Amino acid sequence: MSLSRRSLVIKGGAAALVLTAGGGSFLMTRRPDAALIPWQVASQMFVDPRLQALSYAILAPNPHNRQPWLVELRGEHELVLYCDLDRTLPETDPEGRQIMIGLGCFLELLRLAASEQGQIAEIDTFPEGSAPDRLTATPIARVTFRQYQGVRPDPLMKQVLKRRSNKEPFDLQKPVTSSDLRVLNKAAGSGSGVASTNDPARVATLRDLTWRAMETELRTPRANLESVQLMRIGKAEIEANPDGIDLGGPFLETLSLLGELTREGLADPNSVAFQQGLDLFRGLTGTAMAHIWVVTEDNSRNAQLAAGRAWLRVNLKATELGLSLQPLSQALQEYLEVQPHFEEVHKHLAAGHGRRIQMLGRLGYGPEIDPSPRWPLATRLRKAS
Repeated sequence: MSLSRRSLVIKGGAAALVLTAGGGSFLMTRRPDAALIPWQVASQMFVDPRLQALSYAILAPNPHNRQPWLVELRGEHELVLYCDLDRTLPETDPEGRQIMIGLGCFLELLRLAASEQGQIAEIDTFPEGSAPDRLTATPIARVTFRQYQGVRPDPLMKQVLKRRSNKEPFDLQKPVTSSDLRVLNKAAGSGSGVASTNDPARVATLRDLTWRAMETELRTPRANLESVQLMRIGKAEIEANPDGIDLGGPFLETLSLLGELTREGLADPNSVAFQQGLDLFRGLTGTAMAHIWVVTEDNSRNAQLAAGRAWLRVNLKATELGLSLQPLSQALQEYLEVQPHFEEVHKHLAAGHGRRIQMLGRLGYGPEIDPSPRWPLATRLRKAS
């Protein structure tokens, strides 16, 4: 039975009492430390430069934190990147475009981490071809590491362990400056297709558009269920499956223990939990102080990888500038129900026939947050066939 709003307030008060009664011990033990170890060990030196670079690459941003990369080490200097086909998003990403962008983020971070060791990572994409409308088991890229004396570490590497996808409200009193936007637009290099705006009228339009697209996804049962099934509620679930959407912290975990935060409730549009989720997401989109996007000339698989590489660099540069960034991809997706939003966002931002908005995010100043959970590197390696 769904609870009334008054009941939820009472239960929220009960959760606060549980936290208080715990004397702080519950609070101190709810951080999923085991799921955050990959962020700590990335700075350690591996003998094999490929493993050292991969220890950073697995920290790349990716859709729904699915971590869709699988890697084979071949010989002494080569690796092959595959998509883990068990980590796709068939409802909200039916063609695998977003997954491909996440793999592009991975490849760019791999390249940056190689440069830190004086190595060039030569990336040959789709050596056996690609399918434009589905993900396949063929390689995404073959990467060869070569020592080169003239390689200089990329300055953005300093931001890798600090980078976050910030899903908290941003400060409405702190604007994002035009000078910072110019820096971000150039972060991915010339011809990267990165653009942004802090114009109040355009920001207001995009706040509304991104919210409506998000609401459509939440009210589309199969799309919402895909996200709900990937939610990890509380420390134990997060550490057991350090991917997907982590709902951690002492308050949320206490609500879960009280039975007020459940997957059933989050999937039920008539529940209080579902309505509060709507309120939460509307609050997030409404605190965007600027927006940034990546546009490509077409929607080929190589264009998607390139968009991911650009997005990774924008993320790291935003971190360097002290800015928070959250991707808002709902209006860019291919399933039927979001097509009106898809057309609208392209009308506003694409500026040209055939051009494709690959990524869109909100910018602002958010609170400090923990990194997202990650699977250990060893789980993302597979033996060469």
